[in-house]
Amino acid sequence: MIGSFELILILVAVLFIFGPDKVPELARMCGKAVGDFKKAQRSVELGLADYDYNIAKRKDDASIIYAKIKTMAEFRGFDTSDKTTEQLIDLLAGSPTDIERMDDIVLE
Repeated sequence: MIGSFELILILVAVLFIFGPDKVPELARMCGKAVGDFKKAQRSVELGLADYDYNIAKRKDDASIIYAKIKTMAEFRGFDTSDKTTEQLIDLLAGSPTDIERMDDIVLE
């Protein structure tokens, strides 16, 4: 940790090296760099939060799709216990389609 004496010594050295005309310009550049860094950090944090939201939404969408496929398979009289989505799709794809009965299913 830098103490007050070391900080004053650094500021005096900067003043001697760059002169009184360049010190405000250097301070502005440092402030702008810190501001840009914070802006980039916020952007990354928002991007990660958006990514996490999209992953959670996909999981929710997958469970909704599974529920709809399971409902269709149960409607056709298939045993849906311990079946994955792919297995249920295979069952449905292999069965004949009854359009009149499918019209009774309400899918959102």
